[in-house]
Amino acid sequence: MNINWYPGHMKKAKESIKKNLSLVDIVYEIVDARIPFSSQNPDIDNIIGQKPRLKILNKSDLANEKNNLEWKEYFKSNGISSVIVDSKKNKGLDDVINMTYLLTEEKRKSLSKKGIKNKPTRAMIIGIPNAGKSTLINSLSKRKGAKVGNKPGVTKGNQWIKIKGDLELLDTPGILWPKFSDKEVGLNLAFTGAIKDELLDLESLAIKLVDKLNSISVEYLEQRYRISVKDKSSYEIILEIGKKRGCIISGGEVDFNKAGNLILDEFRNGKIGRITLEFPD
Repeated sequence: MNINWYPGHMKKAKESIKKNLSLVDIVYEIVDARIPFSSQNPDIDNIIGQKPRLKILNKSDLANEKNNLEWKEYFKSNGISSVIVDSKKNKGLDDVINMTYLLTEEKRKSLSKKGIKNKPTRAMIIGIPNAGKSTLINSLSKRKGAKVGNKPGVTKGNQWIKIKGDLELLDTPGILWPKFSDKEVGLNLAFTGAIKDELLDLESLAIKLVDKLNSISVEYLEQRYRISVKDKSSYEIILEIGKKRGCIISGGEVDFNKAGNLILDEFRNGKIGRITLEFPD
């Protein structure tokens, strides 16, 4: 299947981030813990330069716990600070705050020597669609429904949101992404809902997801749907799941589209299990 996703306003969003970098002390880069590689922006190093960065592995409750720790160690070995977060349940938020102070300590000491005190520590948050940017902002600020831009260009002006103590968060048109050439990256983004379903062939995507899940462990589908996947194609597996779940149309045939959507939804909601789709080298 071909996945074409090239959000508009990318250039404008990138320019906005570069422009506002001088206003912040640290950048929060939020990624999906299930796909830490696929959901990170490959241009991030060039965009933020030497600015302190904290990678936030969000949606950790949907990813394998062991793999979360492996990714955290991987980033550490590459000189990148990271924290494991479940922003919906407010888990890991204290780690975000503590690491922010740690990574900006040098600058705060420098300001103190110059007699500048009580200056807020400011952070900027960037991330791709559906990585949980809005939820994280609301959780950190303890505000429900804080206005956040979901796509490039929708946030007008700079919106400073008080996080905790003397910490402030800058919400900008922070979603940017170049065309991706790696097929696996495109599929991983589609599996996790980062790409709108309207742009996809959902029947083919469901088959690809079943392929992917079985390549990691056949137990995921077997335990969730009480079936055997041995010697069955992904197409046959989806038909069997559809039959068991009552996805039937007139004539007693399985509604393949409905069955495929069911599997996609249950994966995205964590009902099939805590599943990480890609792993550190």
